[in-house]
Amino acid sequence: MINPTEGDQDDSEDNYGRHAAVLRSQMSRGNIGSNTECAHYPCHHTGQNCTFCFCPLYPCLDPDLGEYVISRRTGGRVWSCQSCLWMHRDDVADSLFKMMPEIGEKGLDEGTRSSLKAELELKHRKRARAIMVLGATSGAGKSLLVTALCRAYRNRGLKVAPFKSQNMSLNSMVTADGDEIARIQDLQARAAGTRPRGELNPILLKPKGGVTSQVIVEGRPYKDCTVQEYYSQFVLEEAPAIISRNLERLLRSNDVLVIEGAGSPAEINLRGKDVANMFVARLAKADCLLAVNIDWGGAYAYAVGTLMLLEDEERELFKGVLINNMCPGGGSLGDSLELVERKTGVPVLAVLPHLPSLYLPVEDSMDLDQRQGGEGIITVAVVRLPMISNFTDFDALSLEEGVRVIYARTPEELLPADAIILPGTKNTVQDLNWLRESGMAEAVLAKAGAVPILGICGGYQMLGRRIIDAHGLEGSGPSEMEGLGLLDAVTYFDTYDKRTVQVSGSLADGGEVRGYEIHMGRTESAEGALFQLRPDRRPEGSWDRKRKVMGSYMHGLFDLPAFRGLFLSMIERHEGARTKGTDHDAEIETSLDRLAAMIEEHLDLDALLGGDGHGA
Repeated sequence: MINPTEGDQDDSEDNYGRHAAVLRSQMSRGNIGSNTECAHYPCHHTGQNCTFCFCPLYPCLDPDLGEYVISRRTGGRVWSCQSCLWMHRDDVADSLFKMMPEIGEKGLDEGTRSSLKAELELKHRKRARAIMVLGATSGAGKSLLVTALCRAYRNRGLKVAPFKSQNMSLNSMVTADGDEIARIQDLQARAAGTRPRGELNPILLKPKGGVTSQVIVEGRPYKDCTVQEYYSQFVLEEAPAIISRNLERLLRSNDVLVIEGAGSPAEINLRGKDVANMFVARLAKADCLLAVNIDWGGAYAYAVGTLMLLEDEERELFKGVLINNMCPGGGSLGDSLELVERKTGVPVLAVLPHLPSLYLPVEDSMDLDQRQGGEGIITVAVVRLPMISNFTDFDALSLEEGVRVIYARTPEELLPADAIILPGTKNTVQDLNWLRESGMAEAVLAKAGAVPILGICGGYQMLGRRIIDAHGLEGSGPSEMEGLGLLDAVTYFDTYDKRTVQVSGSLADGGEVRGYEIHMGRTESAEGALFQLRPDRRPEGSWDRKRKVMGSYMHGLFDLPAFRGLFLSMIERHEGARTKGTDHDAEIETSLDRLAAMIEEHLDLDALLGGDGHGA
């Protein structure tokens, strides 16, 4: 309440009692969640719980939740709750609603309000405990450790969110709000049981080729930057404010915030320009954990060297080292763990085992070399484009018996393929040129009509007759080039705007599909539609049934069984594959629970929260 009628706020019990009718009215309507119809929504934050529009604890006079301000109407001092997110959390509102006593004619007295607030604070933190996982190297396992912690703390009934200030990835997802975030942050949000959204990954870099990347800010395309422009301008002038406001909002609206670093915190050549590691750790006052992949060899040198390259005040933020990915039969590490602490002052908190056969998306295209998925007589070849993106689209194919997925770099690898997929790409024009120069285009065309060929997003654009880039959005200047000509379609790049939306619908012949679109450019097709999207049965994609060529902008189209079954049924030897109808999402949930069980067994999670189970 920030607009009192008094010149100076009257905090007397008599004045507070005037609001008793408001409190009773709020209780009578129940826990209403978000009131999106309200003209003032969202007055605190998107997704806020609006049950207690007038706070029963007002004025709490807690500097963590509000402050005195000068009234715009009267010029007097008034307690403002404008910055309070606590009371508008679903879990806090629900707890208070259940705790509320009967409201008398004079409302709630000061003693009752204080008692209610104290009881709430025992259940819900006003400010999140920040835990940050950093890696001694790339590939140390940071992403999955953050995922594991998110699921484990969620399983304890805590309100949890992940955060990564800056990520560079071509594997991105679209949220229900239309925000674009890295695929791994979407997975971490799922593990935490929180809504995926742009604030979890406020800066996303998507390489476009050469030294240029598209910068996504809070889920929306912002601009293209060269490496020099990014570090000399954006990082120094814009990134700190972007990161700070999103981090602060998450700290004020969760019990636990699990933060992921990027690369190594000891990149001394980036000191002063690294906004993904110690900059965030200091802002969040995070308890930091250093992850080291022992399977790579040199784990102790990585751990000790990283910690010793940090400034003293940075090293003091580290609570422990996690030796990750220990294979069975690796032997005892013995006194070597104590040596790390003697050298650095930072103890080894846990040795974490390698978990085989996890069904989880990977983030880095470097992992594709180890991602030849599935075993069987049917081979699905995904063309490994130089700027390949969203390659997790094909994970679900490995769920089917008899199907082997390979990532093909050469024409020779396409010769035995029973089906070919042209995946998404961050630069359609550049990768289409590579297809021709490498001989892959000729190899794809030679298989047309004999095996099913599918193009997704940029791959779909390549399958058409022409690509017209009037403004040079995909290259150094305006261009018009021939596509592969396997679909009667033309793609136009005529605006920098990007379509980012979740979609669902059905196959033209029946069967459910769902996924998301995330692309620049629009495609006009004379072919029959592949899908019909809800709610208006809008046609999407292209399908030349005679030549078995299909194209779509829908990422994730294999996640449900219907399209997997259709695609595999078009293969002449399809009897070698058995469509099991396995639920892609259910398999991910099983793996998330395995991760959480592992981290619970080997790491003292209560100690990370300060020993009280909820981190107060």
